[in-house]
Parts: sequence; C-alpha cells; structure tokens
Amino acid sequence: MLSERAKNIINRGNERIRVKRTGMLQYMNFTVKRVNIGSDTFVELFSDRHLDSGELQRVADETGLPVEAEKLRAFPKGTGAKDFIGL
Repeated sequence: MLSERAKNIINRGNERIRVKRTGMLQYMNFTVKRVNIGSDTFVELFSDRHLDSGELQRVADETGLPVEAEKLRAFPKGTGAKDFIGL
C-alpha cells in the first residue's frame, strides 16, 4: 500500500520538501514522528512551522504519508490513521 517514496522517508526519518508558504516557494524540513492512538502508534511527517491546509493536503498526497504542521493534520486522500498503524 505504501509507495517507495513513503517507505524511503520512513527509513530516513526526515524529508526536505518544497512548499509554498506566504506566497513564496521554499523548502521545509519534515521529520518522521510516531503518534500514539490508543495502544497503537502511527507514523506521520511533522513540522513545527505553519503551513496552510491546502498546501498541507498537497504534501500528504504527494508523499503518501500523514502530515502535521502547527496543530493541523492532513491524511492522503482516501486514508486515515488506521492505514498507517504499525509502520
């Protein structure tokens, strides 16, 4: 189910992705983070910098992994947290 890119990102532990912030294209560093959900955990890309919801969704769809930035979280279209448990 996971793409090769998503598997590589999880193995590396981080990814530098080009995003559009405040009208400018720039690179943002995301780290792989494990989030507790009940007794299980799921993986996501995390950044503590602000990113608008549309760009957050684009990054999630592009990488195939959930993405969280400053309290907002986006999942790739058609997926949820249960799809990333145990990775």
